[in-house]
Amino acid sequence: MAESQDDPEVFWVDPSRRGILPLDAFHISRSLRRTILSGRFEPRFDSDFAATVQGCAQRPETWINDTIFRLYQDLHAMGHAHSQEIWQDKELVGGVYGVAIGGAFFGESMFSRRTDASKVALAYLVDRLNQTGFILFDTQFITPHLKSLGGQEIDRHDYLDRLERALQVRANIRHLKEPQTPQGVIQRNTQTS
Repeated sequence: MAESQDDPEVFWVDPSRRGILPLDAFHISRSLRRTILSGRFEPRFDSDFAATVQGCAQRPETWINDTIFRLYQDLHAMGHAHSQEIWQDKELVGGVYGVAIGGAFFGESMFSRRTDASKVALAYLVDRLNQTGFILFDTQFITPHLKSLGGQEIDRHDYLDRLERALQVRANIRHLKEPQTPQGVIQRNTQTS
């Protein structure tokens, strides 16, 4: 992370308690279900990674500086960093990006320019991770937004155990078992209400 967009320095963050989004307990509320089924959003994967990172950085305070932006572009070019995007009327309105290593996905940041766009992005991303063999979705921290979707905080020991197992898995984020339709995403996410 960087202290701000203008700070050229980058530092590592390793919290003592770690945020995760359990892939078998993603929570889709009734209103989110209606939004997904409405068809007003178009989900895309890796169609505009750079714009997704820029969307995440476009806020009054951000930890994404020029160095981090370039490094994530390099990781994307190498096939390690990915974006789940939400489009509406040919405009990028929300998304999430992160890094995939083994069976672990490290969510870095997300943004939303329309109500529920980032939640829809997470629903599609969780479905993709489940379908492609991932076992850990690391969010670093838990926000009220992530908590409402099933996110939880675990201690360092538990996290390191999960991470060790996930790094042994050979997942491939690009090879979906089934097409991602709104109905399929909802059905495959196990915890709906």
